[in-house]
Amino acid sequence: MTEESAPDDGTRSDGLRTDGGDDDGVVRRDRFSGGPARSFLSSLAADERIFAADLEVDRAHTVMLAEQDITADDVAGEILTALDAIEVDGHGSLPDGEDVHEAIETAVIERVGADGGKMHTARSRNDEVAACIRYRLREDVLEAIETTLALRESLAEVADEHRETIMPGYTHLQPAQPTTVAHWALAYEGAVRRDTERLREAYARINESPLGGAAFAGTTFDIDRERTADLLGFEDVVANSMDASSSRDFLLETVQALSTHATTLSGLAEDVIIFANRGFVDLADDYSSTSSIMPQKKNPDTLELVRAVAGDAAGGVQGLTTTLKGLPRAYNRDLQRATTHAWETVDAVTEASEVAAGAVATADWNEETLAAEAGAGFSTATGVADLLAANGLPFRTAHELVAIAAENSAERSSVENASGDEPRANGADYDTLESAAQEVLGESLEAHVEPEAVESALDPVESVASRDSQGGPAPEAVVDQLEAAREALAADEDGHEELTEALEAAHEQLRSAVNDYV
Repeated sequence: MTEESAPDDGTRSDGLRTDGGDDDGVVRRDRFSGGPARSFLSSLAADERIFAADLEVDRAHTVMLAEQDITADDVAGEILTALDAIEVDGHGSLPDGEDVHEAIETAVIERVGADGGKMHTARSRNDEVAACIRYRLREDVLEAIETTLALRESLAEVADEHRETIMPGYTHLQPAQPTTVAHWALAYEGAVRRDTERLREAYARINESPLGGAAFAGTTFDIDRERTADLLGFEDVVANSMDASSSRDFLLETVQALSTHATTLSGLAEDVIIFANRGFVDLADDYSSTSSIMPQKKNPDTLELVRAVAGDAAGGVQGLTTTLKGLPRAYNRDLQRATTHAWETVDAVTEASEVAAGAVATADWNEETLAAEAGAGFSTATGVADLLAANGLPFRTAHELVAIAAENSAERSSVENASGDEPRANGADYDTLESAAQEVLGESLEAHVEPEAVESALDPVESVASRDSQGGPAPEAVVDQLEAAREALAADEDGHEELTEALEAAHEQLRSAVNDYV
């Protein structure tokens, strides 16, 4: 039976509906339209996330088809008008379909008739979905970057306020050397700054258009890939059509960058949780909770969840890597499962980053407690050893001398604790060091260094002030670090604004092009 003699039942001779009256959509023929696996194949519900992106991709493609005289202007106008109506009705009003791409095309045909199917000329769902994912992911990554900028601002503010607030520094969670709250905050600012850079680098590779790659082997139509890329705000096109339609390395790179940021956040959260436990910092009530049975409790629950997100993000990397591993070129349906890992990871990490920024910005540092603990565990020992080395002793000899003093100090503290006496706060004093000098050197400490210099090295405040090397905790060194942090932050904020404005300009350009036909 020819198409001209087809029965007037809304079907063509090839079995496709032309009247939009079929719930199975426009893509699958009767042979593939039923069966128990239809719901398993469908991604329509999950595709709500890329609904708006798909409409924009459809618009850009339709405009390009008209400009290239592949589709008549009046047909393009009808299709574009239908897309506007579909946008107003929303994702929930779409007809049933295997995915959002088929459902939108079905909805267009319902409104326009058979000519609505011309929207899909010179493309495949393979390049279409790749374009939609990239289009939406750009927005998500920009939002994630914005939260890293807010966190860096919070950390810089803490550093500026607490340049001279001394605190204990740790290695292996043991008292190590005194430092400052500013030095600690800027350590995390530097790490988050690199997280920003990684996300921006991932964004650059997301921001390439795959549209026009078709199924994987391009098309016979005289399309203009650069035009659709420009209308959608993509910086460039993915050059190879097979690469364009099938590659998802941009997803993996993005999830890996997000996982790295989540790991940074987890360390920050762990530090603040421990500091809160030791009375060094008080979290604002907005970032705390209480117990359902113990009314006195104030728990750092939000930061505990921030800490846990690192595990979720690492799982996203593993899941996505495993999905992509070993896939042959070109397109495979496994890729339908790949995007879930990216959406879940970007959502979780972005929210965790935003919460961390708020928690840091509103926390109250207990300066007296920090100062009292800054010298605990003979944390100024390294400074004393450096002083002795600077005055002629081999560093290893100075190290041994101070180590013996630390052992003697610990023994003395145990005796004082057992007897109920108040132990010395910093664990060591000049007399302890003098005794160790007699044991190691066979002479007085004063033969090598002035007692006043030793007393100064034992003072946590003076110890910090002496560590003025580049990147050190001395207030003067912190000023330089803070200035560099603020300069980098300002540059990254400007760059973020430029990227955001570029997408807004592309959206306006596309709307203007659409208006030429509707």
